[in-house]
Amino acid sequence: MFIKRQAIPSPEQIKEEQPLPAALKKIKEERDRLAMDVIAGRSDKLLVIVGPCSAHEQKPVLDYVARLGKLQQKVEEKLVLVPRIYTNKPRTKGVGYKGMFSQPDPENKEDILKGIRTIRQLHLSAIGLSGLSAADEMLYPENYAYLEDVLTYNAVGARSSENQLHRLVASGIDLPVGIKNPMSGSIPVLLNSIYAAQSPQVFKYHEWQVETNGNPYAHAVLRGRVDNYGNDIPNYHYETVMQVLDGYRRTEGGLKNPAVIIDANHSNSGKQFKQQIRIVEEVMQDCRYDRDFKNIVKGFMIESFLVEGCQKHDVVYGQSITDPCLGWEDTERLICDIAEKV
Repeated sequence: MFIKRQAIPSPEQIKEEQPLPAALKKIKEERDRLAMDVIAGRSDKLLVIVGPCSAHEQKPVLDYVARLGKLQQKVEEKLVLVPRIYTNKPRTKGVGYKGMFSQPDPENKEDILKGIRTIRQLHLSAIGLSGLSAADEMLYPENYAYLEDVLTYNAVGARSSENQLHRLVASGIDLPVGIKNPMSGSIPVLLNSIYAAQSPQVFKYHEWQVETNGNPYAHAVLRGRVDNYGNDIPNYHYETVMQVLDGYRRTEGGLKNPAVIIDANHSNSGKQFKQQIRIVEEVMQDCRYDRDFKNIVKGFMIESFLVEGCQKHDVVYGQSITDPCLGWEDTERLICDIAEKV
């Protein structure tokens, strides 16, 4: 039984209520171009999607993004930094804190309308403060419309990559969409998802039958896999990346813009957040070893916040309340190290 609690305005109404100013739109358009150029191979820079596992409070997120904006100026010749402002949190068992979209105050009850307004204002403030437009996870495809004009990068998570609607919506996004390998780690399933997202589609979206042209910037994200016993199995190593490259080449009908982003956390690190540093270092070493590897690896996803680790409740300012993250000092050193090795 569905109990109706609150009517939610349409995306058009919310965007009219909280419009993207022209000056910020111009900034975002330039950031979009930079990110697309990396995925398409028109730029030799690397894309680094970096930030907290889940953005649960506005002030520390804006503090973090402001620091990232200053760091972007330092590494702009080598890297395109995209802050993670992830406002939907997938839950393996379907219960628990589901992110700012549903629960703008993690200590209080769900309030989706307040969540929508809160995260839209967060994105607008982040662009104005840092000059950086952000990434979010498209956990609920219909929610994307509330943020489509403020995001530069979208991620489709491991639990969603086999879902038909996620693939179809990704086909209509004119920006990079990183599709993670499914929890099983299947490379054929991952490539099928990318193929679907790169193909023209017809489907129902909100109140319309829509048509898309396909998204040539849909690409692979390797995040590790989980075996039948719940063990984390990494897949960032040279052999797996080259298998993905081979799969891109062999896919019947062809795939555009072969690209892989390495997710340094999750099952690649076993959520041992400090391991992200070592994982990035190994991938950069492999980039120096093999030109084909270097050409397909377009960057990294890194989980990072102001304070390292995690906490159950929002007590420590700037520390994750979901998965553990690198602290700011390690993050800054890691990003500068990546820039030196590009």
